Amino acid sequence: MSETTATVQGKAAAIGPGRLVLVVGPSGAGKDTLLRLAQAACADDHDIVFPRRVVTRAASADEDNIAMSPDEFARAREHGDFAVHWDAHGHSYALPLEINDDIRAGRAVVVNVSRTAISALRQAYANVVVVAITAPPDLLARRLAARARNSDGSIADRLARNVDDMAAQADVTIFNAGSADDHSRQLVRVIRNEGWRE
Repeated sequence: MSETTATVQGKAAAIGPGRLVLVVGPSGAGKDTLLRLAQAACADDHDIVFPRRVVTRAASADEDNIAMSPDEFARAREHGDFAVHWDAHGHSYALPLEINDDIRAGRAVVVNVSRTAISALRQAYANVVVVAITAPPDLLARRLAARARNSDGSIADRLARNVDDMAAQADVTIFNAGSADDHSRQLVRVIRNEGWRE
């Protein structure tokens, strides 16, 4: 496996009262698509924040991240600029430290993270909701092939990763094999805490 456990900066006490909504799932599950649609649906709600991740990979049409070189990332990490950081698929990822201010202000912060980050984030934040987004293996393979992003490794290796523990840690699972609009509405209900436990 090419993922390493996440490190959370300054874990003195659980940060709240806002909610941290963690979106996890295998490559090709459609996380970024559903997040883009959910962000558009929540655009007028200033109590919902969709921070951009910092990644040691260039931004693309599929992923609107803040790109940093590995050296820039290491300097920012050492400076304490990240709320959490982790490594996956040969890249480094982080969430900006500012998310802590949003959560302390009572906002919902919605982020796409590695499943390896779940445990550390549940300890560091008072109100965490984990949303697993998944799809059938053949659909995942088609989506990964269409993406053609070779920097993340081979499609076969990425499909072979075990995601059972991701689903076990999830509070909500969205099976993203149908209408993206329908599934994004499910995600928005989770983000807004509108009866998703029912």
